[in-house]
Amino acid sequence: MNFLKDIAKEIGNDYASLVSDGVSAGDTAGFIDTGSHIFNALLSGSIYGGIPNNKVLCFAGESATGKTFFALGVVKRFLTDNPSGGVFYFDTEAAVTKDMMEERGVDTSRVIISEPESVQQFRHNAIQILDNYIKSDNKPPMLMVLDSLGQLSTSKELEDTAEGKETRDMTRAQVLKATFRVLTLKLAKAKVPLIVTNHVYEVVGSYIPTKEMSGGSGLKYTASQIVFLSKKKDKDGKDVVGNIIKCKMVKSRFTKENKEVEVKLTYDKGLDRYYGLLDLALKYGIFKQTSTRIELPDGKTQFGKTINNNPETYFTPEILDQLNECCKKEFKYGSEEVQEVIDEETGEVIAE
Repeated sequence: MNFLKDIAKEIGNDYASLVSDGVSAGDTAGFIDTGSHIFNALLSGSIYGGIPNNKVLCFAGESATGKTFFALGVVKRFLTDNPSGGVFYFDTEAAVTKDMMEERGVDTSRVIISEPESVQQFRHNAIQILDNYIKSDNKPPMLMVLDSLGQLSTSKELEDTAEGKETRDMTRAQVLKATFRVLTLKLAKAKVPLIVTNHVYEVVGSYIPTKEMSGGSGLKYTASQIVFLSKKKDKDGKDVVGNIIKCKMVKSRFTKENKEVEVKLTYDKGLDRYYGLLDLALKYGIFKQTSTRIELPDGKTQFGKTINNNPETYFTPEILDQLNECCKKEFKYGSEEVQEVIDEETGEVIAE
């Protein structure tokens, strides 16, 4: 197929290549660990996966659902796993502070924060960063965050406000759509993920209660994955120690849509790595419910709270590998063959 390679060279498109050689702007070279096994599985179909390293991911939810804290939890994990990596954080709400980041364990010496006033300024800055990054010989891992899309104004809106006009900028949705059209290929080529937080609202007049993202259809079309977030308080006795966040996959090009998981986001430690695995182990028979206790593969029984409080003791590497096989069946698209999970002592198939 040399003639196809010759054609690809002649058309002068950096993104053109034989599919067998890899799709430079489409293939995902790896995943970024979110810090939660079950959330990794929702995003990639594997507890060892996470956020695709060259795509756009959106966290959407109503006000005070923890979108910013959730994004900061991912930032913390990214910096921990990538000692040479850095984060560019676009804060449109002027809500993130140095103390807020440091209290959540984020290494602020490796985070640049910018507060763009308009969609156009965000687009210009993001393109500059990506173009320089692509040209650079030194490419340490990088993550970009836009928090949040809903608060971005447009140049026209700023000008009208300065002049005292009350008119609404009807071109904002088109400007946003154009912004993501330009950024998508650049992010893919640079292998830089972009996390976007966005607000949702109730659709007025809908027969069935429906929630929609703000900002038009640009992000909806561009994002490889859209996760809707909702939360409830997590208490230790009477004290609120964090939030349990329900994550629903609304759109995904990697895993099944409409799947839901719950993750724990604590104020002191961020995302809980093992939360949610107990329910998955019970569903696939790796652990078994016996009255008020849970039977483990070795025949011993334990309370669920004890397992959740000491997860490293019970979720051994062998158990995690079994759960990973179950996640392929639970979350991944297609008819990928999933290995049988067999109890080593009895020889019984406990998950297929």
